[in-house]
Amino acid sequence: MSTLTETFDNTHLDLSKDVGRCRFAGSGLGWKPSGGGDVFQIDKDEMLQAQWSRAARGYEIKIFTRTKGLLQIDGFQEEDHERVMKVFKQWYGVAFENREHSLRGWNWGKAEFTKAELSFNVQSRPAFEIPYSEVLNANIAGKNEIAVEFRLPEGKGKTTGPRPAGEKLGAARDQLVEMRLFIPGMASKSNGKADDDDQEADEEQEEQNAASLFYDTILEKADIGDVAGDTYATFLDILHLTPRGRFDLDMYAKSFRMRGKTYDYKVEYDRIKKFMLLPKPDEVHNLIVLGLDPPLRQGQTRYPFLVMQFKRDEEVSLSINMTEEQLEGPYKGKLLPHYDAPLSSVVAQVFRGLSGKKVTSPAKDFSSHHAAAGVKCSIKANEGLLFCLEKAFMFVPKPATYIPFDNVALITMSRVGGAMAASRTFDITISQRHGPDTQFSNINREEQTPLENFFRTRNMKTKNEMVDDSSALLAAALNDEDMQSSDEEAVVNRGSADEDDESVDEDFQGDSDSDPAEEYDSNHDSSGSDEEMAEADADQDSGNEEEEEQRPKKKSRKD
Repeated sequence: MSTLTETFDNTHLDLSKDVGRCRFAGSGLGWKPSGGGDVFQIDKDEMLQAQWSRAARGYEIKIFTRTKGLLQIDGFQEEDHERVMKVFKQWYGVAFENREHSLRGWNWGKAEFTKAELSFNVQSRPAFEIPYSEVLNANIAGKNEIAVEFRLPEGKGKTTGPRPAGEKLGAARDQLVEMRLFIPGMASKSNGKADDDDQEADEEQEEQNAASLFYDTILEKADIGDVAGDTYATFLDILHLTPRGRFDLDMYAKSFRMRGKTYDYKVEYDRIKKFMLLPKPDEVHNLIVLGLDPPLRQGQTRYPFLVMQFKRDEEVSLSINMTEEQLEGPYKGKLLPHYDAPLSSVVAQVFRGLSGKKVTSPAKDFSSHHAAAGVKCSIKANEGLLFCLEKAFMFVPKPATYIPFDNVALITMSRVGGAMAASRTFDITISQRHGPDTQFSNINREEQTPLENFFRTRNMKTKNEMVDDSSALLAAALNDEDMQSSDEEAVVNRGSADEDDESVDEDFQGDSDSDPAEEYDSNHDSSGSDEEMAEADADQDSGNEEEEEQRPKKKSRKD
């Protein structure tokens, strides 16, 4: 039996673009690429079940295995069905099922969780299947809506054998990165038999929102979250500036999880390309910046950088959840069994130990005017900090911008705005060899010299337009003086109007230049003598009559 073979050419393994030859033998099957490469083999005892269905390249065999996940071989022809069915039934002794897909095009149906994949069925026929290995993350996007995020492949991946998790969907030119499912209604779990008196109580306790139940199931099936393995360390309520919010960090062997009130994210350590520890100039906070590739996704929003903020004086005591064998084995020299230090330092050390990434700090030969590592500035309307690293510029928190020095073509320093604003601040425009120009504005004028010195030490080409602007500012100032002098001459030639304004009041005689006393001040001095004030008090009643006699006299005087 073992000498019998069946061979099929022009087949593809795990949606690979490479064409190869599939050969079935009594002991198992093998697949070899036509262009040469490693041969993939699987023993018949590893197979559990097989399915035959229509696919994009003709027909496909889907093989469910015990430990190797789900295997797909497509490119078969319709006339190959009998030969393939004979192999699996008679040679391997496993179930071989013919599966027809629904072609109605409906976007509503029923989700079924099988052992290795999620099947979306329309009228009891699958419309599409999603392998659990391709699911990166899931989030509750609304009351009845679940967002399922798929893995993004890194590079070209493996082409001559079975593609690893997250590489199957990346074999095509276009790739599905996210899918949203609307799941209405309520769902309940059966909890076995119950007494008649307690039956209603049990049903109320087990009844759950259908979307929440779907979410919990997909997390369990796709190994997302707590079921992804043992948690080595947990940091609670960490403030994130990008994406904004507070998240709990669960550190695992190959990934970490960010748990928030609305969104949960699972990030693999392989996606971390940059790791930075940046002290803020306020001398109160530290920033930890993680550069991710592929970026973190939240709907249509992409986050290529994670920015966390910590207080420098916040201490934490943490024990790593590892055995002595693990600490002495793969993590020897990378992690300590116990930490008692500032929170930002502990998080950085744990990330560095688990991910193996080097921590980048600001350049030692740069110091701002206030002896800080960062310079305050803005990108458009977003205020932030510009850090000068050893090999790049980094602006945080939003939009987080990373510019390597080797990609800088020209740095232009200039002034904008009016004369007063230009005297206090200046702008820096970085022209990149590959990519758009980036302008950092509203930089304090005091930071010009430290930045110029740093640019000079890194041999970066700079252009100072502020020197050219100084002559223009001087000319503007001189023009202002000419205008002021002309205005003064115009004031002198205004005639009697100016004389009235500048004439001295002869009736006023001041004893001193001090401020006049208030009316109700105890030190208030009357302008009249004591005898005149006494006569005014004595003749208070007759004063009105004298005023009436004086009024017509004033009138006749004017005439």
